[in-house]
Amino acid sequence: MMKLIPLTLLTALIITPGLAQAGLIVGGTRLIYDGSKKESSINVSNPDQAPYLVQSWVEPEINRAEKTPFVITPPLFRLDGGQENVLRVVRAGGNLPQDRESLYWLNIKSIPSIEKDQGKNLLQIAVKTRIKLIYRPEGLTGSAEVLTHKLSWQRRGNRLEVSNPTSFYMNFQSVTVAGKELEDARYIAPQSSAIFELPSGAGNSVSWKIINDYGGIGELHRASF
Repeated sequence: MMKLIPLTLLTALIITPGLAQAGLIVGGTRLIYDGSKKESSINVSNPDQAPYLVQSWVEPEINRAEKTPFVITPPLFRLDGGQENVLRVVRAGGNLPQDRESLYWLNIKSIPSIEKDQGKNLLQIAVKTRIKLIYRPEGLTGSAEVLTHKLSWQRRGNRLEVSNPTSFYMNFQSVTVAGKELEDARYIAPQSSAIFELPSGAGNSVSWKIINDYGGIGELHRASF
């Protein structure tokens, strides 16, 4: 008979888009950093009885190799059961564009405490929440929802190109063509273009919805291409 080896500790990292997992609750789906302010903040709370170790950091947008111009305080702390804390994001230099928004990623990882009982097999799961951190320079007027009608759509063979002439990130809740949602349509950066694969049988019209600053879903918009 095969002898079973006791499992003492297994640490797994799970990346999830939700706000509440393994007890930790993050107070938003995104963080808008107002360039006219010295800092921005977001709440984290622990409704469980057990404490968590919370670690936070900022990363640049995908495919951008650079040092982030933001620091978080506190970067590492213990959050006891039933308690909450505030993560403060502070700009620390950096030459950010002043005519458009800039996108970074705010990571919040929670690690549960371990019971000191050597007679038990333990499973420790570190859960990482990743939300958008959008820096909005002072003086920008309007909003993504107000200006989303300025998006222009064009067919490029079996692909759909969208151009964003505005200064705002357009975060799509959905982009639909011929009744089918485009899975790769997540967001488009300001003053740039993006290309998405078209479904078979696509017509000549597109509809979309934008996610606002508070994580809410805006109205349905339509355009032809």
